[in-house]
Amino acid sequence: MTIAALDALIAKARMVRMTEGQLREQRLSFVYGNTHIENAMITREMVEQADKKIADEESAQKARVDLQGATE
Repeated sequence: MTIAALDALIAKARMVRMTEGQLREQRLSFVYGNTHIENAMITREMVEQADKKIADEESAQKARVDLQGATE
């Protein structure tokens, strides 16, 4: 592969916009891959559960902030 071809691929890749679902899947894959290297007992399900818990906590916090702002 030539440098020009590689530059063209990089330019094309920069134009890709991932959906929220794609970003989540990429994040989960990254987390699983890195944690599983350190601890083989980590499963994809554990990573997904942790992600869901964090997302739920963030949603609850946002709702509290929104509610607090609405009552002020």
